[in-house]
Amino acid sequence: MTARTVRGAAGAALTAALITAVTACSNPSAPAPADTAVVGIATEPETLSPLLGYGKDGNSKVFDGLLTHDADMKLRPALAEALPEVSADGRTYTYSLRRGVEFSDGEPFSAKDVEFTYRTILDPKTNNPSRTELDAIESVTAQGADRVVFTLKYPYAPFAERTVLPIAPEHIAGRQDVNTGEFTTRPVGTGPYVLTGWSRGEKLSFKANPGYWGGEPAVKNLTMAVVKDDDVRATRLRSGELDGAVLPPDLARGFEKDRARRIHTARTFDYRNVTLPTHHQVTGDVAVRRALDLAVDRKAMVDTLLDGAGRAAYGPVPTDSPWFAPGTERPYDPDRARRILDEAGWKTGEDGIRAKDGVRASFPLWYTSGDKIRQDHALAFASDAKKAGIEVRTEAGTWEVIEPRMKTDAVLAGGGSPADPDFDQYQLLTSSLAGDGFNNMARYDNPAVDRAVADGRTSGDPAARKAAYDTVQRELARDPGYVFLTHIDHVYVLGDRWEGPSTQVEPHDHGLGSGPWWNVETWKPKQR
Repeated sequence: MTARTVRGAAGAALTAALITAVTACSNPSAPAPADTAVVGIATEPETLSPLLGYGKDGNSKVFDGLLTHDADMKLRPALAEALPEVSADGRTYTYSLRRGVEFSDGEPFSAKDVEFTYRTILDPKTNNPSRTELDAIESVTAQGADRVVFTLKYPYAPFAERTVLPIAPEHIAGRQDVNTGEFTTRPVGTGPYVLTGWSRGEKLSFKANPGYWGGEPAVKNLTMAVVKDDDVRATRLRSGELDGAVLPPDLARGFEKDRARRIHTARTFDYRNVTLPTHHQVTGDVAVRRALDLAVDRKAMVDTLLDGAGRAAYGPVPTDSPWFAPGTERPYDPDRARRILDEAGWKTGEDGIRAKDGVRASFPLWYTSGDKIRQDHALAFASDAKKAGIEVRTEAGTWEVIEPRMKTDAVLAGGGSPADPDFDQYQLLTSSLAGDGFNNMARYDNPAVDRAVADGRTSGDPAARKAAYDTVQRELARDPGYVFLTHIDHVYVLGDRWEGPSTQVEPHDHGLGSGPWWNVETWKPKQR
């Protein structure tokens, strides 16, 4: 039985069970209150503590950062009353804080909470996998209650973008074990919503924060239903159990004629790629990597797998970004791919699969169970690779199964951030981060890329930064450590009961803080 058949059988059984349950306990024809929203998301966080990485890109609902993003992804003040003052040398950022802000427990917010949050994240004892994102910080200092100063080790051009990070209350989180305390599951913040319950694997429930500094939201109750399987999420939406959901494009298309719901499409920097581990005897061969980079039909993937809701990807930077380096697009050229393999000594066997020095051109490719888009990309990649004489064995599993295998096994991975090119490239490509959790999963090691990434993140000159990231993209074309496949537009379906839903340009991570509900605190019920 193929991976697709296994998934289809399991999904069908689960869908049937859910249809029975929903029919028994809900009445889809009964209108839901306009002050209540239930939306379906595909993943849930491991923690709700910003000290451990939750909400690091902003918009976490329970918390606020010093800054936030507006609909156009421009930085705007949040807990800060204005954008930061930046010193001439680019190494000092000073924030004046909004006054009168309280945490949801009624305690006042101050600069001490900002200092506590950043210092705790930077503490090596804190289990925050994203600590390297803040490694430019030399010190953070509260100056009175309403002023905080960041001093950087070097000029770090996108630092202000890092200050959308949520601020935690020192008076609560500072009195607990940062890694295991109850704050990780029962957070208190300054945001528009307060967590009322979290049933892992099932749902997160929120209520409007009546003391929110931006005004109490009109949507009083918000539920994020965790539904990992795409088909099941669509079924629950259709039954009326969900008001909205994130869906793959083909499933969202089934709601096009539904006059009670709207389809929202968000442009993204979200890519899907295949890691090519350098520690594997097949994928570690540069000729194999170059051949695979040319053997994949990216346009066909966009047209058939995404129903056109996306773009071909040649690296972490989308082709419509001003940071993209023109000329680094790779053509679909299976003939050239085969010639590269021939010249490198990979000879075709009787079964059509190549071999070299007794090593068969075969490797596993893992994708996460229940993720239809990743499954479809993995199968399409395997099909294209086979035409070049390379056998790719697709395997499905949870991250708990996949992570221990990442050193030698390929993974259908994802990433992407619209905030700044450094946010992707530093962690994805820097050799010193090879094997550091989910950083540089392919263990890519290219000195020219290391130098260019360092130049791009430390220069304050936009032209110099553009030149650095152009170098990175040209090197990836010459020496690919990953095969980038597509940039995926995120597609959502949402009941047409509110004024205000919209979408931003989104990162790879989407769910709690993204989608049409990124600004749910500003929604108003539609007047019928």
